[in-house]
Amino acid sequence: MTDNEDESLESRFIAEKSKMEEALAKLERKDARKVSYEFLDMAENYFKDSGYFYERGEVIRAFEAIVISWAYVDAGIKAGFFSVPEELKDYFTS
Repeated sequence: MTDNEDESLESRFIAEKSKMEEALAKLERKDARKVSYEFLDMAENYFKDSGYFYERGEVIRAFEAIVISWAYVDAGIKAGFFSVPEELKDYFTS
């Protein structure tokens, strides 16, 4: 990976992490079943992992972890486990 690609990935990671932090803070659980808690737990764990990898300089792994976190939240919204405020809905495919 070139230096420019590294910087671009790092910038993208920082932007995605900031958006995910906002989404997790405003996310509302709509379903009390255990699976909805598991989805949220996985999303939060991958979010935390992304910060750990970033601090270690592992930008690719950090980016991978933040993308997986997004996937859990997005799938949880699609499944009806969560909702997010209107202003955040453009962040998600569901």
